[in-house]
Amino acid sequence: MLYISSSAPQINKQVSHSVVVLPLGAIEQHGPHLAVSTDTDLVTAIAHEVEARCREDILLCPTLPVGSSHHHLTLGGTLSVSPAVYTDLLVDLVSTMLDNGFRRIILLNGHGGNVTPARQALAILSAKYDGTLNPNIAMATYWELASEYFAGHQHMASPALSHACEYETSMMLHLYPEKVFSDKMERATRPPSNGYIPWEDDEPYKGVTMIKQSRYISGNGSSGEPRLGTAEKGAFLFEHAVEALVRFVTSFKNWPFATDLTQSLDR
Repeated sequence: MLYISSSAPQINKQVSHSVVVLPLGAIEQHGPHLAVSTDTDLVTAIAHEVEARCREDILLCPTLPVGSSHHHLTLGGTLSVSPAVYTDLLVDLVSTMLDNGFRRIILLNGHGGNVTPARQALAILSAKYDGTLNPNIAMATYWELASEYFAGHQHMASPALSHACEYETSMMLHLYPEKVFSDKMERATRPPSNGYIPWEDDEPYKGVTMIKQSRYISGNGSSGEPRLGTAEKGAFLFEHAVEALVRFVTSFKNWPFATDLTQSLDR
């Protein structure tokens, strides 16, 4: 069921049994060959297909189109909310869902920069509501939920999804080919490997993180090898992302609410 197409009374009838899904996108530069709407477009398409397959279980909110993308600002074309403000925004939005009576909520993430502030929002919401409303609130990032297919599956040439890469380019070719400027595809100049920081998609993560503005880690704002992208690969990735989300929603809707395990302690 689509939140934005429903009346308030119709939405109120979903309180007892629906999982509210809020997709999180971004409007940011995706190199010279992809539209700045890429992250929002992909997570929205996935969310709507999941809703179509789980209509009785999901109340799908409109996608939050702007994410936390300050690291891309220096390359232009980006609209962004700072991490602290983005955390506050998610806390406020989810709080209104809780005020309306919903207790099962999924933040469906489609942009890597949203992960840290969204997790912080989950921590704040947990501290605020676990002792009273005790809701189940989760974040699911689609390429991590379907990691078997987004991290070096034999169907793909690149070892992992990165940014404006083979994976994202393929899905955009499948879903929105008019937003792919194929004549502009090129592999970006990247920093040399130092053995620890994954500047490029073929460097394994070793537990070390460093944050740099995009202009210092990519010559054109992209990463990976977008020229390896195809619409056929995009259809493959899209279907497996949808299937992974359907499985998760089907499971999540039946998760029991947490029980206070300390109640029996002698205080």
